[in-house]
Amino acid sequence: MYAVVGCTECGTYWLLTDPQESDSATCPKCGRRHRTKKLKRFYETDDREAAREARAALLAKKHGDSAAFDEVAHVSELEAEVEDSGMSEEAYLEQSGLDPDQVQEAGDVSTESSRSRDEKVRDAVRQGGTEEEIVSRAVDDGVPRGAAEKLLEQLRRQGEVIQSGGELRLV
Repeated sequence: MYAVVGCTECGTYWLLTDPQESDSATCPKCGRRHRTKKLKRFYETDDREAAREARAALLAKKHGDSAAFDEVAHVSELEAEVEDSGMSEEAYLEQSGLDPDQVQEAGDVSTESSRSRDEKVRDAVRQGGTEEEIVSRAVDDGVPRGAAEKLLEQLRRQGEVIQSGGELRLV
């Protein structure tokens, strides 16, 4: 059940879901709490879309735009019109001078490039090896040598990496 209700303080209309279920409701605009039994119900229905439409009609009437509101299609029809309007993404890209296939490929690139330096160093440690091997692996993964060495040292100081038999590993 949906009810279109109004705030006695600021005049805001909003949808109240299951008005019989709760004792009070708060105005989304001014924050005033109301007893749901005392709220004026302008419209009640089991259909959420119908309640949204009724609220929109009340708002239009409140602002003196009832005639304009009557000329506009239902909300669900407007949503369909918006989806059908304009040009496709592919046409937009082509008109902008971009190759849609290249854009798609760029979007499909593995998330490897979006990993942080810290994640890359941790991954290198997980693979095991000496400090030099780990730093080299991180450098191959795009981490500057100085940053890789510094991050590895931080992991050691934090106790997250230990050295055992000449090899480093995560704890």
